[in-house]
Amino acid sequence: MLALKLRRLASVTSAIALLCSSALHAQGFNAVAPTPLQVSPAVDKAFEQLMASQVIKQLLEAVQADHTRSIEDLKMLTEIEAPPFKEQKRAEAYLARMKALGLADARIDSEGNVVGLRKGTSNGPKLLISAHLDTVFPAGTDVKVKERDGKLYAPGISDDVRGLSVLLSWLKVLNDNKVQTVGDLLFVGNVGEEELGNLRGMKHIFAEHRDIDGMVGLEPAPDGAVLVLGTGSHRYEVTFKGPGGHSYGAFGQVPSAIHGMGRAIAKIADIQTPSVPRTTFTVGTVGGGTSVNTIAPDARMAIDIRSDAMAPLLETEKKILTAIDEAVVAENKRWNVDTLTASTKLIGDRPGGRTPGDSVIVEAAVRSNTAFGLKTLMSGASTDANVPMSLGIPAIVIGGGGKTGNFHALSEWIDVTDAWKGAQNSLFTVLGLVGVQGVSEPLLAKRPPRTAVVGQATAPK
Repeated sequence: MLALKLRRLASVTSAIALLCSSALHAQGFNAVAPTPLQVSPAVDKAFEQLMASQVIKQLLEAVQADHTRSIEDLKMLTEIEAPPFKEQKRAEAYLARMKALGLADARIDSEGNVVGLRKGTSNGPKLLISAHLDTVFPAGTDVKVKERDGKLYAPGISDDVRGLSVLLSWLKVLNDNKVQTVGDLLFVGNVGEEELGNLRGMKHIFAEHRDIDGMVGLEPAPDGAVLVLGTGSHRYEVTFKGPGGHSYGAFGQVPSAIHGMGRAIAKIADIQTPSVPRTTFTVGTVGGGTSVNTIAPDARMAIDIRSDAMAPLLETEKKILTAIDEAVVAENKRWNVDTLTASTKLIGDRPGGRTPGDSVIVEAAVRSNTAFGLKTLMSGASTDANVPMSLGIPAIVIGGGGKTGNFHALSEWIDVTDAWKGAQNSLFTVLGLVGVQGVSEPLLAKRPPRTAVVGQATAPK
């Protein structure tokens, strides 16, 4: 019986739970909120009903049976390049798989997202389930999957092609087993999650679909991790301009763009930020100048500012922009001129937010983890879930199964041994939220359709 098996898993010893927790911390997933000690009676009841259902038992067994086939999807999609802003070929392949597995009306929207709706049986909630199509790797990168030592190696294979392939597996087993959810499932392979994609795909989804009631995103998170905090970020490109001149002949007559930038960097480096909420900054790249014997007519730098809350992010941003202005004034004053200028351009804007630990979407993930014998760790990062969180829409990110490593490196890898267990767990969470006809009612509440567009909302306090 599935219920008995899941209850046995839930009775895993505390020693094993501690090992799971240690493994999460070792992979860089640190707690940002306490794990709920108990869930609401409604959440517990829904998962008890799911655990006792023969329909759900067969469905989860089908996820395991589909594992080998789903790895073929994983390899196929990984070997299609998807650099930032060039996700089209992978999107087309993903659309073809969605349609082949039963979402005949799936489409690629105007932003490049692959979107398909699996309707529920009644007036239930609409849950977005997503994984991102893009990777950080430029065109021309060798994305051929290589197998050695029990692992699959390829750029992007875990971040986030594993998530994409798990969504396809869910679609297949739900349709093959004719399982009807009460709420709607909006399947999405989205663009723009990495680098300067600026979450453009997810921003478009929430602008176009104002009736989404919640989101579960799949990323290469370890088993048991539930992302509830979206770290916000602003990124700036700063350009310094001056007249330039000969290093000897024009000395004392013109300011140096590079010297002015150096003054700005020094001032920025001295800025103090809070440790809680964690707030960080860095001057990530610099460039400029013409030659070693030229007073630089131009210089440029890129700045990344992040915080787990919007207020300190905005305060740090203000200090950095002020430091740039002061540096220009100081460099001009050094030579009694006013010919050095600096301009700033916002090149990255990821809104931040947080899903409360006592929200039903979090409790559903916690309860599912318990059913599978996993200790929950509440984590945070900058992901697609930032967008719904900033709008006050319940959102979490969880893993799709498999051990992974070396994200964003050419040596990225995934060990898919027993990875179906993670795919079962995350699907179990989703089923609890949308409900299953004849088995359980949806836990996720329907929300009034939004009127505000993305970018107008502020982060929850």
